[in-house]
Amino acid sequence: TTTSGPTPSRSTSTTPVTETPVHETTTTSTSSPPSGLPTTTSTPGTTTTSGPSSSTGTQPPISTTPFTGTGSTTKITTSGPTPSVSTPPTTTVGTEISTPTTTSETVTTPATSATSTSPVSTTTSGTTPTESFTTTSGTTSSSPITINATTTISTTFKTLPPVSTTTSGPTATSTAVTTTGSDSWMLCNCTKVICIEDNIVQVIPIICNPPPKPTCANGLSPVPVMDEDGCCWHWECDCYCTGWGDPHYMTFDGLYYSYQGNCTYVLVEEINKKVDNFGVYIDNYHCDARDVVSCPRTLIVRHETQEVRLTTAQPNTLQVEVTVNNQLVALPYKKFGVSIYESGINRVVEIPELKMNVTYNGLAFSIRMPYSLFGNNTQGQCGTCNNNTADDCMLPNGNIAENCETMADHWQVVDPSKPQCSPGLVPTGSPSTTPTQPCKESSICELLLGSVFKPCHAFVQPEKYYAACVFDSCILPNLDLECSSLQIYAAICADQGACIDWRKHTNGVCSHECPSGKEYRACGPIKETTCKSRGQNETSTKQVEGCFCPNGTMLYDSGVDVCVKSCGCVGVDMIPREFGEKFTVDCQDCICLEGEHGIVCEPHVCDQKKVTCDGEGFYEVTEVNPKDSCCPLFTCKCNTSLCTAKAPKCSLGFEVHSYIPSGQCCPVYQCVPKGVCVHENAEFLPNSSVFVDKCQNCVCTNDVNVSTQLNIISCEHVPCNTYCQPGYELKPVKGECCGKCVQTKCIIHTADNSELILSPGDFKNDPHNNCTIYSCVDVHDQLIASTSEITCPAFNEDSCKPGTISFLPNGCCKTCAPLDSSTPCSVRHRKDFIVYKGCRSVDRVDMTECEGTCGTFSLYSAEANSMDHSCSCCREASTTEKQVVLKCPGGHAMTHKYIYVESCSCQDTECQRPRSQELQTNEVNDKATTLNRIKRAISLTSK
Repeated sequence: TTTSGPTPSRSTSTTPVTETPVHETTTTSTSSPPSGLPTTTSTPGTTTTSGPSSSTGTQPPISTTPFTGTGSTTKITTSGPTPSVSTPPTTTVGTEISTPTTTSETVTTPATSATSTSPVSTTTSGTTPTESFTTTSGTTSSSPITINATTTISTTFKTLPPVSTTTSGPTATSTAVTTTGSDSWMLCNCTKVICIEDNIVQVIPIICNPPPKPTCANGLSPVPVMDEDGCCWHWECDCYCTGWGDPHYMTFDGLYYSYQGNCTYVLVEEINKKVDNFGVYIDNYHCDARDVVSCPRTLIVRHETQEVRLTTAQPNTLQVEVTVNNQLVALPYKKFGVSIYESGINRVVEIPELKMNVTYNGLAFSIRMPYSLFGNNTQGQCGTCNNNTADDCMLPNGNIAENCETMADHWQVVDPSKPQCSPGLVPTGSPSTTPTQPCKESSICELLLGSVFKPCHAFVQPEKYYAACVFDSCILPNLDLECSSLQIYAAICADQGACIDWRKHTNGVCSHECPSGKEYRACGPIKETTCKSRGQNETSTKQVEGCFCPNGTMLYDSGVDVCVKSCGCVGVDMIPREFGEKFTVDCQDCICLEGEHGIVCEPHVCDQKKVTCDGEGFYEVTEVNPKDSCCPLFTCKCNTSLCTAKAPKCSLGFEVHSYIPSGQCCPVYQCVPKGVCVHENAEFLPNSSVFVDKCQNCVCTNDVNVSTQLNIISCEHVPCNTYCQPGYELKPVKGECCGKCVQTKCIIHTADNSELILSPGDFKNDPHNNCTIYSCVDVHDQLIASTSEITCPAFNEDSCKPGTISFLPNGCCKTCAPLDSSTPCSVRHRKDFIVYKGCRSVDRVDMTECEGTCGTFSLYSAEANSMDHSCSCCREASTTEKQVVLKCPGGHAMTHKYIYVESCSCQDTECQRPRSQELQTNEVNDKATTLNRIKRAISLTSK
């Protein structure tokens, strides 16, 4: 019978075959079954059965007829006690096996007639048929066969040739299956007995030819699996699915794709439901602020009544929390056929009944399932496990999607925590994850192709993991997600027997920190040796990375994460104890004993004395005993809030002083001096200044007033300055302690640098120059010193009459009586400062005046008998008004208008006056003219 298709199966049939020669030679394969599987091989060819007959009493001897050739028969007549059938071991020489055909058997069975039956050859083929094997390996040792009977019988035995099996595909088998006749049973050492008819049986040794090693589509090595009969073994390609990063998937059959959905999805479920409530699911979330890519957050495993959730405690870390039916559990956990434990950095969910396990570490997951139980019966994002990638992108309706990214969208499941996800709806196009600019991949990714991982390249090709690493480093360069690609690749390498210590080559980017008391190892045991498991033989040679106990220590127990040097006891305080060590924990006196019970405890006994608290303010309190924390101390404590006496209110300068008499709780109060000075309801410390008034300097002394018991304040009058400079007088200032030197006279510096002091309103000529006049004017309580220069009119002594030259009243300018006609009336220009209301022009101003003689005479008139007068005055004929800016002592400026004479002329005036009045008027006019001239001549040197 030949079976073909993606899933090979075993089938059997029975057909006649031609008998073979007696001494058949068979070529033996040099390969042997994988380690861990039993080596049981029955010898092909002829069998020699020999042995003495056993008889008791008067029973007749056994008659034996030897047979030659596979098709010949041996008739055995048996009487008496039960005989035995024995087969000698097979003799193996080089690559040929020669088996004698001599057989000696003693059998007691019902009478039968001999019948010949031929062996059957079964060929099983998968997607790629391979060459049939007829070789054997190993040796077979047959134990005696005893068949009990009550009567003398004649039995025919026939030894059939071995059956060879050719297999390829995910399952390669070496089992020889022959079913002939109506009934059969197994003897020891892989020997099968078939009942033919009429008490004729066949003894068939089961031959285990080494099966050809198939090629697994996922690139991993096949695993050897024992047949159901326990004699032979065959190869199978495990269903192995992984996911990592953001995230990347490798299906059961090795198809790689990336998918960035952020919902909850089916990773694997059965197509034909054989296991109740079984499936593995993944909850993804957007791990990038741009919502472009996603990462695994929770791995969900359902089996019958339990739902296991492996949840990442913190994003992009190896911290994983485990819950079962929404209850947090501690590891290891084992219940209802589900086992959960830690293996290195991974959390492992194992279902022994299904021979499957699921691992998760927060960044990557893997699902391993046996092909014998799940072959051709899986669906979801992990694909169909049949060693064929063509149907890995299968949709829930059985159709095949164009790519697995599209397929992955259709495997959403209802998740109440994600209302935005709608299973069954065709999703919109996923966002592009291609970088907008060319990306330089991380140097860490290059480790996958370099010498670090080279020992693994022969077992697992790194290209797909390198592509995933480059993708992660470009899309999410700041999350170090590329480490997950190296991590999952290293884990698969370790599973295939090539353990790589790779993290030390990443310059700390992919480092793994271990808790205190543990150390990191890249190649540690899958299950760490503990005090309770150290006597057991661990057959697994696979390794994982993780945090392990340092050399010289071991893990106390799988559920007690404490490293110990010697296996004593570990209690609830997680502290290792030696055998015989006594200690107190939780107020229990305990001892660590070697034996079943381990730690034995009894209540801690306390020897305490009761106290009585009397007196106001005392109360009883329980305190922790520093010497024995389990036995509290009962003491009396004082609480002053329970006292009835209240503190008095003390006057200023005094404070409340309290003291507690010996043996009492409540204080006694009294007011005592504070040693301060008091002034106007304020306290002052000694040696500090005290403000009494601004005319006194006061300080608080250390001297104490006996009557008031307060410190004395000492004061001194503020020292004052009594000297003032010339021109200044000391005058009192309202609100001030000392007088102030106020200027009362003008201080003028003369041309010879002498100092001249004038009172307001005084005028004084320069001692050396009568044309210079100094004056002092008080303008709005501000003294202004002025220096005036008198400008004399043009004077020519030659034009004067002899003896008439004299000084004008100003003592500066000369004048005389003229000899001839007088100077005509005309405009005279001069430059001078203008002073008005204490304000003065900045610069000298061009000013004009009329000066000259006119026709004025006085003569006697005979007719009138009196003096006739003709008076003519040199006066302004036309004027204009001009403006000038004056600066004032307060700093402000004002605009002042003055008259400017444009032309002069002689104009008649009234001049008939009495002589006495005329003389008086002339004197007044001369004085006024002189004063005006002085005021107009204000010098720049004025202060």
